[in-house]
Amino acid sequence: MATSEPVQKSSMLEPSKPRVLLAASGSVAAIKFESLCRSFSEWAEVRAVVTKSSLHFIDRSSLPSDVVLYTDDDEWSSWKKIGDEVLHIELRKWADIMVIAPLSANTLAKIAGGLCDNLLTCIVRAWDYSKPLFVAPAMNTFMWNNPFTGRHIEIINQLGITLIPPITKKLACGDYGNGAMAEPSKIHSTVMLACKKQPFGACNTLVIPSSSAAPA
Repeated sequence: MATSEPVQKSSMLEPSKPRVLLAASGSVAAIKFESLCRSFSEWAEVRAVVTKSSLHFIDRSSLPSDVVLYTDDDEWSSWKKIGDEVLHIELRKWADIMVIAPLSANTLAKIAGGLCDNLLTCIVRAWDYSKPLFVAPAMNTFMWNNPFTGRHIEIINQLGITLIPPITKKLACGDYGNGAMAEPSKIHSTVMLACKKQPFGACNTLVIPSSSAAPA
């Protein structure tokens, strides 16, 4: 996992790759986040954003060395005074595509309600919806079938967020039913197909501060 120095990327001198911002929220399905990072890194420039809860399931040191991981701590540590760059705004500008996988019931509710109390939800609140944003929910079947979930899915659909539906299988809690995150291969192929349909490669140069946190 890359850390420490500011990262400056320019597409002026070399063929540009799609810039994919991968995000994970607090679901046990976050154990698959490493796999997602590796598959996307094969053809895209990747940055990763994770919530505090998701770190219960993610081994930072296992992520690809070229993927910079951002946490809530980086949002605050990167800003010292008026005029400094705001991390959630810079990441929003940098990304061509955002993918939240897994999307927990809690983070879904926050997005649908317009809340922005961490780095991930601040990026979503500031998102430019002319650019693709995909979500892959992961939650218990009873949570997925809860009426609130249907309302929240309808709201994010109205925003232009693309749902990659959950699947039916035996869940981590032992229950069997719908609510498991789509397989990483499905998420990867869905987003990659969207990339093929959309031109990327803005010519501006953005400087994004790297995560200051050391690998666990």
